[in-house]
Amino acid sequence: MTEREVLVLMDLCGTFAFAVSGAVAAGQRRLDLFGVLVISHLTACGGGFIRDLSLGSLPPVAISDGRYLATSALAAAMAIWARPLIDRLQRPIVFFDSLGLGFFAVTGAQKALAMDHNPEVAIVLGVVSAVGGGVARDVLLNRVPVILGKEIYAVAALVGASIQVLGQLMDWKFAITPWFGALICLAIRLLALRYSWSLPVVGRRGDTR
Repeated sequence: MTEREVLVLMDLCGTFAFAVSGAVAAGQRRLDLFGVLVISHLTACGGGFIRDLSLGSLPPVAISDGRYLATSALAAAMAIWARPLIDRLQRPIVFFDSLGLGFFAVTGAQKALAMDHNPEVAIVLGVVSAVGGGVARDVLLNRVPVILGKEIYAVAALVGASIQVLGQLMDWKFAITPWFGALICLAIRLLALRYSWSLPVVGRRGDTR
């Protein structure tokens, strides 16, 4: 597979995972079918939309490439059909968010690098690609965005994007680097959930206000 094919595949994998999380969240709010499809697509492609606007890559692939709309629609349909199975997961939204996080972190960073932006911009846009859709979903559904909580979320995306950028700068083998970055991101996120890792809370000790 070419570099572009690898990145498109990973982008579609991330799209599928985030679309499922969006569909599940919309279903929990008892939205109708149209609402589920809209939230699913927004969750899947919101971060990439912001990334492409920031890079001046117009029109954004979320609306110009039919594969993204088809993938999010398929994921939403599967989430509706398999709802009884998905509900058996302890935290299905968090689980599918975690799967998509690493994919979008590395593809977002790589797209910025491919357009000759510096490593700092690539890392930032990698994180934006990874967390943007989830933030948009939570705001529309009146949920507290995960990125504003204590959980390790954006930090995991930051590590994944940084690995992709470092791999490019160090000429690591491209067939391995993005998958490695996505896997490390996923591992950090799942381990943080498993062992309740969190960032320090800012505030005075004993302050209950």
